Amino acid sequence: MSLDLDVHLSAIAAGDAQAFALWLAGAEGILRGRLRSFAGSVDTEAVLQESMLRVWQVAPKFKPDGRPNSLLRLACRICRNYAVDEIRRAGRSPIELLDADAAVEVSAPDPLLRRAIALCREALPAAPARALSLRLDACGARHDRELAERAEMTLNTFLKNVGRARKLLVECLRKRGIALETT
Repeated sequence: MSLDLDVHLSAIAAGDAQAFALWLAGAEGILRGRLRSFAGSVDTEAVLQESMLRVWQVAPKFKPDGRPNSLLRLACRICRNYAVDEIRRAGRSPIELLDADAAVEVSAPDPLLRRAIALCREALPAAPARALSLRLDACGARHDRELAERAEMTLNTFLKNVGRARKLLVECLRKRGIALETT
């Protein structure tokens, strides 16, 4: 997505329902895509609606991180976490449904681990960092061809950069004493 939906944030924080509707129009497809992996286990429509209510409620207190689409990234986390909660309420394990990035966040909420991941991401070379950021920011709702185009890379180069970023992250974390299981 090329448009930063945070342009609506100040109006949303002030309680402007119209601004929230505009934000939601841009965010809905991405959020639905993010919930796709949960479709067999939860009512994703109910999860989406409840999550949007939660986003509306926290928006007045939300502080953006300075990167584009910060409220959208928060909404992605809220959707995923609510879906995981619903799966747990049903007595099932959510970990097998989550992608690798989400699994790290759910299984390891340790702030020191999050800091180590952030430091390792900051140390990535420019091209792998760009490819990884585009993929993570898309929340799984954009095809890699579209992301490669946005990165001004061929699809093959984009995929190689994502793979390289993952490999470098694992190596960096390992040097910090954090061993990850990779498949």
